[in-house]
This record gives sequence, structure tokens and C-alpha cells, in this order.
Amino acid sequence: MIHVEEVRAVGKETRGWFALALVCAAISFACVAIPMYVIRPFRPQGAQELNFALAIRHAGLWLSSLCAVVVLLLVFRLWKISGLGSKIALAVSLVFATAGAVLTHINIFEKMFHPYDSPAFAGANEVKVDSDDKVLAVRVGEQARAYPIRTMGYHHIVNDTLGGVPIAVTYCTLCHTGLVWNRAIDGKTLHFRLAGINNGNALLRDEETSSIWQQSTGEAIFGPLKGRFLQLVPSDELTFALWRKEQPKGLVLKPDATYQAQYEAKDWEMHIATTRTVVDTTRSGVGPHQLMVGVTVAGQSKAYPIETVLAAKLIQDRIEDSPVVIVVGPDGVSIRAFAVMQSAVGRALAFVAGEGGTVMRDTQTGSMWNFQGCAVEGSLVGQCLKEIDAHKDYCFDWMNHHPGSAIFKG
Repeated sequence: MIHVEEVRAVGKETRGWFALALVCAAISFACVAIPMYVIRPFRPQGAQELNFALAIRHAGLWLSSLCAVVVLLLVFRLWKISGLGSKIALAVSLVFATAGAVLTHINIFEKMFHPYDSPAFAGANEVKVDSDDKVLAVRVGEQARAYPIRTMGYHHIVNDTLGGVPIAVTYCTLCHTGLVWNRAIDGKTLHFRLAGINNGNALLRDEETSSIWQQSTGEAIFGPLKGRFLQLVPSDELTFALWRKEQPKGLVLKPDATYQAQYEAKDWEMHIATTRTVVDTTRSGVGPHQLMVGVTVAGQSKAYPIETVLAAKLIQDRIEDSPVVIVVGPDGVSIRAFAVMQSAVGRALAFVAGEGGTVMRDTQTGSMWNFQGCAVEGSLVGQCLKEIDAHKDYCFDWMNHHPGSAIFKG
């Protein structure tokens, strides 16, 4: 009788170990499957489910490894006393647990879009870039660099240092947004990697704290630095020909020869405009893939349809109480925005489109102004307008991250 009870107890204990192996395999697999399902393109991500998925992915780095070790130990313990069916179950559990442990340590997004860890630069005449190709132009102090959009659209992030300032040059093709952020925060220099996507906009992860940052806003949305913001570094999206004319001594990001064949095609914008969006822009009255110029002044935002700006050549407007002018460059496609200064009589200068190589003329003094916002002819020669943040963004992404933004419909 005692012998029968001991056998039953051993059998019950063995079933418990088998159940533990299956549970551990399931947990390890879930550490990969849940983040991959939630953080993927062309599906909406709610704030809570995104936070949950990011937490699972963060914990999965150690949790999946622990589960794999537990399953391996159970295989050693139970293999000899198991039948064929039980051995198959153990083997499958070990495969799933091990796969989860391995895959949680692989950044699938960087397998799709490889990082440019050691960016190289050369003079404008040494790098093959078409004159009408767009570049993200950055100048810090006396140093100027251009980052071709078709290169950035593949790599998404380039960690660089310009004029002594550590910067992260970022570009998200799905939302058509190029932004440059200062990588220093609290005296620490961060190094960013591509971490996924949130409602059509790229997510970044810093290696130092594993915090997750939204590319469009520079806000940490998960991790130890949650709620903090990166400082925006001024940049322009210009044609390569115009940038080269403005910065003849500037340097250009060279293509990474290993991945150059995978760079965006010249007509990439036409392809992206056909992709699915997950943010509803119905109430704005503008289609989700309408390309906008988003302008922010003193915390207030307004978006201007690119087609309207290019057709008008110059738009003078007010964002709340701030007078601004949005003007098209001499190449006919590049755009900048400036805060408008007051005239001698205390009123804001009024501008109209320029002529003869200048882009605008103020009606009060007749002075002519160039695309850098400086008067080059007339009584105001030498005075310059202050350039303000203005960058391209698809309407769906702009309205998602600037829900209170006005939209220009003049």
C-alpha cells in the first residue's frame, strides 16, 4: 500500500515538472510574440497596450533567459523517465524557450534597417547625390553637415557630434519627418537605436538607460527617463543643390556601401503615400497623407499644406499672437519659416514674394530678403529674421502629436 502511494506521489510530482516546463516555454515565447504583435507597422497602438508591450520586452531580456534555463534543467531531470510523447513535449518546450531567450536579445528592427554605427563624411563634390535629392541640413557653430534623406530613410538614426554637440539625426519615412535632437541629457550623452514604431512614427531606445523615445516629439514615453524631453537642434530639409550653394565647405554623410543597395528609391514618397495609416484625420478636413509644414512658435502650433505653400511662394500669417512668414527657397521646393520683426513704426513687417534672386520683399521699406532671412538690399541691409522650427510631416502624424494644432486653409 505504501509503495502504491509513493508511485502516485512521484507521478503527480512528475506531471507538475512537465507543466512547469510548458509554462516556462510559453512565457519565453510570449516575451517575443507580444511586443512583436503590438509594436508593428500599420496597426494602431493604444498608450496602455504599448506601455505593456514595452514592459514585456524590457523584462523579457532576463525573464526569457531564466525560463530557458529552467526548461533545460527539467529536460535533464525528466528525460530518462519520460516516454516518447513526453520527450517530444520536452523537446518542443526547450525549442520555444530557447528561441524566446535568443530572439529577445535581437533587435528585429535593426535587422530590417541596419544602423550606421560609424558614420563617414566627405565634401559635397566627393559624394554622389542628385541635385534635386533632399538632405537634412544641420549647422552648429561653424560646422555644417548634410544627411541625404534617402540614406536616412533606411538607417533612421545617425549618432553624430557636430560643433562639439552630440546629436541624433533621425528620419521616419512612414511619417515623412526628419528631426535632429541633442543627445545630451543631465550631463550624460545618450546613444540611440531604432526600437519600433508607434502609430506610424519611429521609436528610439537609448543604450544607457533603455528608455524609449518618440521620434516626432523627443519625449521619453517609457523607462527611467519617462516624461523627459530631448532638446531640438535646428535643421532644414533642402535640396542638395541649394544646401551645397549655402554651405560650400560643408560635409555630406557618405552612404554605407554594405547597405546602399537597400536605400530608398528616388520615388519613395509616392510609395509611402499609398501605405495604410492608423490615425483618423477626418475632423481636420485634411487627408492623412497630406504633406504639411508644421510650425511651432512659443508652444503654439500650426500646419500648412505643402501644396499651398509651394503654390503661394510666400505666406504671411499669425500663430496666436506671433507674426510669421513661410517662404519657398530659390529652388522652388525648399521651405523655411521666420518670426517677423517689427518695423521702425512698431508694426510687424509685411512681406511679398521677392524677385531677382531674392525670395521676399518687405512692403514698408522695400528691402529685399534672401532665403536665410537676411535683408540684402535696401535700408534694412544686414538685419536678419529669426528662423523658427518648421518641418515636414504627414497630417496624420502631425495631428497625432499636436492635437491642438490649427491648420492653415487660406
